[in-house]
Amino acid sequence: QVHLVESGGGLVQAGGSLRLSCAASGRTFSTYGMGWFRQAPGLEREFVAATTWSGSHADYADPVKGRFTIFRDNAKNTIHLQMNRLKPEDTAVYYCGTRLGAWSTPEIFRWGSYDYWGQGTQVTVSS
Repeated sequence: QVHLVESGGGLVQAGGSLRLSCAASGRTFSTYGMGWFRQAPGLEREFVAATTWSGSHADYADPVKGRFTIFRDNAKNTIHLQMNRLKPEDTAVYYCGTRLGAWSTPEIFRWGSYDYWGQGTQVTVSS
């Protein structure tokens, strides 16, 4: 069992920044990385970014490339998502997740392939 807890959401004006964090505990040695997804009202959960625990590779969805950065703090078993130049369309509940299988594409882009999720944290960007 892997337990994930997100933090860092909030309300910010367009152009501002937020940093989300996801702390992992439990059998994290059975996972290879972590991903961030988001879900806006009425829409499906969508991929945002993902990275391996080693930090050797990171992937980003096109809408966030150049604005968001995913990075890890292995000492604390934590993955962060630094979000800059936020836009109103970034408003959503953000979830971190991890999976037990191999860390490979396209699986890491699909929320259905993840085995564990945090509770989510709300990000609201006002215009």
